[in-house]
Amino acid sequence: MKPEIVLRPASINDLEILRRWDELPHVIESDPNDDWEWEIELNRDPPWREQFMAEIDGKPFGFLQIIDPTAEESHYWGGVSANLRAIDIWIGEEKYLGQGLGTAMMRWALAHCFAVPAVEAVLIDPLERNVRARRFYERLGFVEVEKRRFGSDDCVVYRLERSLWVEVP
Repeated sequence: MKPEIVLRPASINDLEILRRWDELPHVIESDPNDDWEWEIELNRDPPWREQFMAEIDGKPFGFLQIIDPTAEESHYWGGVSANLRAIDIWIGEEKYLGQGLGTAMMRWALAHCFAVPAVEAVLIDPLERNVRARRFYERLGFVEVEKRRFGSDDCVVYRLERSLWVEVP
């Protein structure tokens, strides 16, 4: 029997594990220049953002964030059209990599995003050099839109249109 993955809202109680994950080499490699300011952000609940912890058998193994990029206050995504969502996702515990858990998290996230009828597409921005992540998103149906520099990171923006999304149970 496959263990059940649960996604629950992240909270300040997750601070220490998120800080620890931020120091792990595989997390740094995919997100080297970001300071998530966990102490502040875990205590905020803006209407444009949802943050989740992924658990298996009650143990946290990953993090997922979904935002409305037009409403997000830092304007990270710049001038994007309305009716989009953007996702940040990672497996924090290295022992859980390569087991299909990231795929399950993304499928859940996409179903969650597209459950809102107005959402037309979902964006994601892996590092340009992160070939493994890029292939992962392409397998899920994401299409490369552009190469773009976010801060000091060279990224590739991918987009998954609602019309190309296939919900998998």
